[in-house]
Amino acid sequence: MTLDAHVVVQLGALDLDVEFAVGDKETVAVLGPNGAGKTTLLRALAGLIPIDRGRIAIDGTTVDDPDTRTYLAPEQRSVGFVFQDYLLFPHLSARENVAFGLRARGVARAESRQRADEWLGRVGLGDRASDKPRGLSGGQSQRVALARALAPEPHLLLLDEPLAALDVGTRVELRRELRAQLTSFAGARVLVTHDLLDAVALADRIVVLEDGHVAQEGTIAEVADRPRSRYVADLVGLNLLRGRASGHDVTLDGGGVVVVADSDEGDVYVAVHPSAVALHRNRPEGSPRNVWSGRVHGTDLLGDRVRVHVDGVVPLVAEVTPAAVAELGLHDGIDVWTSVKATELSVYRA
Repeated sequence: MTLDAHVVVQLGALDLDVEFAVGDKETVAVLGPNGAGKTTLLRALAGLIPIDRGRIAIDGTTVDDPDTRTYLAPEQRSVGFVFQDYLLFPHLSARENVAFGLRARGVARAESRQRADEWLGRVGLGDRASDKPRGLSGGQSQRVALARALAPEPHLLLLDEPLAALDVGTRVELRRELRAQLTSFAGARVLVTHDLLDAVALADRIVVLEDGHVAQEGTIAEVADRPRSRYVADLVGLNLLRGRASGHDVTLDGGGVVVVADSDEGDVYVAVHPSAVALHRNRPEGSPRNVWSGRVHGTDLLGDRVRVHVDGVVPLVAEVTPAAVAELGLHDGIDVWTSVKATELSVYRA
C-alpha cells in the first residue's frame, strides 16, 4: 500500500507544489513553519481539497488527476484521517465515534459496533466505550480518534499534529503508544508535526516544506547532517551560514569570512554545532582564524545547557553550561567574542 503524490494547489497566498512518495509500511513526517502548506497537503490527499494540477495515487489507484478529470470524494478513498483537534462527534459515544467510519463504508450496524469495541480494546479504552467525548481526557480522545481512523483498515493514514493538544507528560506516553500502532498498521502513513521529537520517534523519513515547496527530504540523520535552510538548521539545533568558498576561505553572504579546514570552490553551506562555538569576554589570545565580536541578545535554558544568541558580523548560537554563563557574566546586551576552530566547521555544496 503506497502513496504517490504530486499536489499543486493555489489557496489564497499559498502556492503549494509538492511531489513525494510513501512506501508500504513507511511513515513520512512532514515538517515546516506555519503557513508552509502542511495541513493543506493532508487535506488534498484526503480529498477535502481538490488539486489544481498533479496526480494523487493510493496503492496504484488514481484518486485525483485534473488532466483526466478523475476525482474520488473523501468517502471513496481508502484514507484514515486523525485531525489535530480530533473532531470527535460530541453527541456520540466512543464506540459510536469509532463505528462511524465503518458505517459510512456500508458495514452493518452490529458488525461496526463489534469492530469498534475491538479497536477500543486495542488502544486501551475497552472500558470507556460508552463514554462521550466530554468525559474523556485529551489522551483518551486522541486514542478514540486514532481508532476511528484505523478501524476501516485504510491504505493511507494521515495524522495532523496528533500529539499537539496534549500536555508534556501525556505526550511522551502517547508517542510510544502511537509508534506501536503505526508499526502494526499495514499501509502508508503521513504525519504532520512541528516537533522534531515526534518525527524522530515516529517517522522513517522527513519532508520539510517551506513556502509550499519541498525544501529538503531524507532520513532524520541525512537532514540533520546537512541542513539546507535556516529553518532546518534551527530545527536540528545547528548554526547555518552560507557563502562562497575560495580555497579555505568562505566569504559569507551576510558579511564576514570563515576559514574552513577543507578547501572548496563555489557556493557552500557552513554548519557548526553550538557546542563548538566558544565565548570570551575579551578577544582570545594567540592567532585563531575564526574570531568575531558580537553582542548577546538572548539566552535559552535547555536542560543542563544554555544557548546563548550572539548578534554580530557572523551571528551565532553558542551552547555552554550555566556555570560558564555565571563565570562570564553573560546577559542581554553584553559585548562578547565568539571563536570556532576550522576543524569544527562542516562545509558542503549549496
